[in-house]
Amino acid sequence: MSGTGKLFAVSDLHVGHADNRAIVEGLRPESDEDWLIVAGDVGELTTGIEWALSLLSRRFATVLWVPGNHELWTPPKDPVSLRGEHRYLHLVEMCRGLGVLTPEDPYPVWRGDGGPVRIAPLFLLYDYSFLPPGAEDSTAGLKMAYDAGVVCNDEFLLHPDPHPSRQAWCHARVAETERRLAELGDDMPIVLVNHYPLVREPTDVLYFPEFAQWCGTTLTADWHRRFPVKAVVYGHLHIPRRTNYDGVPFEEVSIGYPREWGKRGHPHGLLRQILPAA
Repeated sequence: MSGTGKLFAVSDLHVGHADNRAIVEGLRPESDEDWLIVAGDVGELTTGIEWALSLLSRRFATVLWVPGNHELWTPPKDPVSLRGEHRYLHLVEMCRGLGVLTPEDPYPVWRGDGGPVRIAPLFLLYDYSFLPPGAEDSTAGLKMAYDAGVVCNDEFLLHPDPHPSRQAWCHARVAETERRLAELGDDMPIVLVNHYPLVREPTDVLYFPEFAQWCGTTLTADWHRRFPVKAVVYGHLHIPRRTNYDGVPFEEVSIGYPREWGKRGHPHGLLRQILPAA
């Protein structure tokens, strides 16, 4: 029998900002059966990440988390100095201690209204293949970004260890995730959750087109068509909106920085309802 709860989503909480921390303190479910997707960029420091996920896991029946780029940074002030994959796995173990599901866990099935639907948290990174206009390859694209002064802090704080590069780490994650999705072996609908958009189109509205290189990979461009996808949830762009590609709804669910939401507000509310479809 279906439950009465709802599946909500949010991302880019950035709890290092006091105003955003206050937002997280106010996030509450509508019922005891509500689930919450947290699509990355909870914060930069492990202490803040643990605080936020611990709070939300006590309030919602189930919480699912995927890493954003900020969680993978190794800031000088963080008491945890792990880098790259070791940092990610440390966060996975932290989540398991809190009862929060991660991309390393079996994909859970939502059986509430709108289900059954499999929820698949993904960790895929980016490989600089979302090239800016006029760039022939990633080398040229990155040069354009540096020349324009539009460079993501990942270049200095997100280390790929033990992989030789962020591209190599991305490609390894994509290959492993693609294998898992292909081996599901049934037609149950899926909600794909990733910090970055799975297609290039959402980045077309970025004020600085060079920044798209840090926003995903073209390797996932057909996943919403290849697999039985009911919806895609993502963040990262700080442009909360609903779009549709090939009949599949894409939900950008970010809160963003106070300087952003302080001007535009929260056009879709603080928590986005994914299921049942609003």
